[in-house]
Amino acid sequence: MSEYVRPAYLIDAVVRAQRVLESFAQHREPLRLRDVIEQTGMSKNLCFRLLYTLRHCGVIEKVDVNRYRLVTADQRRRRYRIGYADQIVKDGWLRMVNASLLRAAEQANIELILVSNRNDPKVAVRNARQLVRESPDLIIEFQIDESVAPAVAAQYVEAGIPAIAVDVPHPGATFFGANNHQAGFLGGRHLGRWVRSQWHHVPDEIILIGQPRAGSVVASRVTGVLTGILEVLPELEGRCPVVHLDGDGQFKLALERVRHHLRGSKAKHVLVGCVNDASALAAVRAFQEAGRADRCAVVGQNAEPDARTELRQPKTPLVASVGYFPERYGDALIRLALDILSGKAVPPAVFIKHQVITRENVDHFYPNDALTQISPSY
Repeated sequence: MSEYVRPAYLIDAVVRAQRVLESFAQHREPLRLRDVIEQTGMSKNLCFRLLYTLRHCGVIEKVDVNRYRLVTADQRRRRYRIGYADQIVKDGWLRMVNASLLRAAEQANIELILVSNRNDPKVAVRNARQLVRESPDLIIEFQIDESVAPAVAAQYVEAGIPAIAVDVPHPGATFFGANNHQAGFLGGRHLGRWVRSQWHHVPDEIILIGQPRAGSVVASRVTGVLTGILEVLPELEGRCPVVHLDGDGQFKLALERVRHHLRGSKAKHVLVGCVNDASALAAVRAFQEAGRADRCAVVGQNAEPDARTELRQPKTPLVASVGYFPERYGDALIRLALDILSGKAVPPAVFIKHQVITRENVDHFYPNDALTQISPSY
């Protein structure tokens, strides 16, 4: 029998460290010091010193007082710092976007630098300066005023910081968010089909509630609604008045504008297309107050919790809302951010996939709404 010949250049400490790492690789659960001793057959003192050294090198981590586990490749990656400027957390839809982004960033071991634009363009410009001073690796900008988008984006371009613009384009930034015209078109087409199947009357007015300060891209939602309606009901083109109202995406303002319009309108059957669900729910409320809920049909955008609650009501004039799935924004934004930071080629615009949410399918897409005890915020 040949005797074992120790290789001349072998480093014993590395071999022992490898034995420790192999003991972790064979188990999915964290190991205690005594588990490592049993697995390797080495002394307590040596195992403790090896664990201490491997932890110092970032190869393993301490889970609690007594247990250790391997650090994954993703965890060993340099921790990125990403700035995030949001709008206003009072809005239910935005709360879901923010929650999903915070969760996704934590899972990806990313540090988020948070500022709130508070739905104020002047604050958005100040926040851009603040984020640049923080020197993040990337910035996610979520402010809706198109008029200040160039001023905000210019600061990121000058600082050489890549940016992602959510829902409203900013010069030089990768766009992420709604395919606005398509989302509007889906809602308008559904509205037209609903009229064909439910009404024996021809609509004699179309109300479009928009948000002009968000700019032309977001405005294409309501123009898309009109395009969708006219595709299904071409006989309305040129014969049915189209009324444009500015609700600024806010429930109270949209409610006031629709109430004022209804006081002077004699239209008997009305279709309403809205830039978001706050405007849609305001229209629903105004028509109900006027006793005309059975003579209007409303479609919203976002399919946020309050709209889904309304869709489940038996006699609501809200017939649909186009889903944007804000609960998925975080994962998609972080994937896009990591692609940009790793130097991968990304398209100039990344669109989410939309789905028309109706009373018939709302429980399919959101089966857990009853468990979350959603309460209206409007």
